[in-house]
Amino acid sequence: MAQGQSFPDLTVLAEHLRNELQQHRYILLYAYNGTGKTRLSREFNRLGKQFNEEDDVVSGDTLYFNAFTEDLFSWDNDLDNDERRTLELNAKSRFFAGLGEFEIANRVQSLLNYFADFTIDVDLKYRAPGKDDEKPMLDEGRVSFSREILVKEDDGSDRSETIEHIKVSRGEENIFIWCFFLAIVEVALDPDLDAYDWVKYIYIDDPISSLDEQNAVKVATHLAMLLKQAHQSHASGERTSAPPGVVISTHHPLFHNVLWNELKKHSRRYFLSRDLSTDDYLIRNTEATPFFHHIATLAELYERGGSGNLDTYHFNSLRAVAEKTASFLGYNSFSDCIKRNADDFDGVLHTRLLNLLSHGGYSVYEPTEMVEDNKRVFRAMLHAFIRDYAFSRQHFPGLPTSEPEDNQEAVTK
Repeated sequence: MAQGQSFPDLTVLAEHLRNELQQHRYILLYAYNGTGKTRLSREFNRLGKQFNEEDDVVSGDTLYFNAFTEDLFSWDNDLDNDERRTLELNAKSRFFAGLGEFEIANRVQSLLNYFADFTIDVDLKYRAPGKDDEKPMLDEGRVSFSREILVKEDDGSDRSETIEHIKVSRGEENIFIWCFFLAIVEVALDPDLDAYDWVKYIYIDDPISSLDEQNAVKVATHLAMLLKQAHQSHASGERTSAPPGVVISTHHPLFHNVLWNELKKHSRRYFLSRDLSTDDYLIRNTEATPFFHHIATLAELYERGGSGNLDTYHFNSLRAVAEKTASFLGYNSFSDCIKRNADDFDGVLHTRLLNLLSHGGYSVYEPTEMVEDNKRVFRAMLHAFIRDYAFSRQHFPGLPTSEPEDNQEAVTK
């Protein structure tokens, strides 16, 4: 893996990403929660803002989605009557300015139909733009949700009934807000509409924090399709200007990987982290490295085994991967992934050795090199594990189809 680049603060990193988007259409960032993804998206957005003499924002160049976007919607649960629950839109935000002319409800409902089974009713009222506003500002706005259910009649037949003003689940609410944002993105990318021609960049931070894996794949696939269509429109001449540059950051590995597979031809892919010794922000290019952590760990162990640079704590790493594999496959113990049959002598031996050699309390901070016999044992175990579970060979070049005699001897003596 590349060593990466370090940045003293988020402002410098945001400037770097803006420069990168002059060369690449998309930047995909993966980072753990708490690293600073949301603050980075706000800093990226801030760099594109213009201010008047009163220090009020008069223009920007970034359409962005993050946790603050979700906070623009809040529930009115009708505590007095408990009947008409609505999701209220924050009228102070410029996010909703000028949407009234784009039949936004139809656009959002069309997108929602990909993900959910409820219907929305959007009520938006606009006031005239102020002295610094180019578009009418939202005066008040609310959304109500309804769902059709089937009711069983006395004669056994089914009758359709619509339940109005329902309170949707947190996941459904997130999907609705995401679709609301996507509807605005569609307007921004439409070559026949100029209402969002100020958008030079789109920054999306963690849009699926509460979604299950099926919806995570659907959201990623649909988003990639939308972005690629904009570039196809530009290539065909339907759109005169290049589509906005896009940054997408997430802590969700599956969402990140689906986007990478869809957009990698024109993307840069980075792992964002903090250097605790300097407090710098680090980005590492992960394009040539398998992203799923268990595969990355196996690939690193395989590379270490080939070079002979093996330390005792690598037995712990191999056991950790075996334990996760056992959990994923529904076995009770990692040994079930090593010992395939009751009379599998090599498997029994590997299990026993891995159990013993991973219990040494080996520390990654005080590495101790393995003795040569243990290195051969380790390679035999690792190779058998990779072969047995048919991991993609592209991550393990030169993997032998069977174990060399010296490795076998090391295991059996």
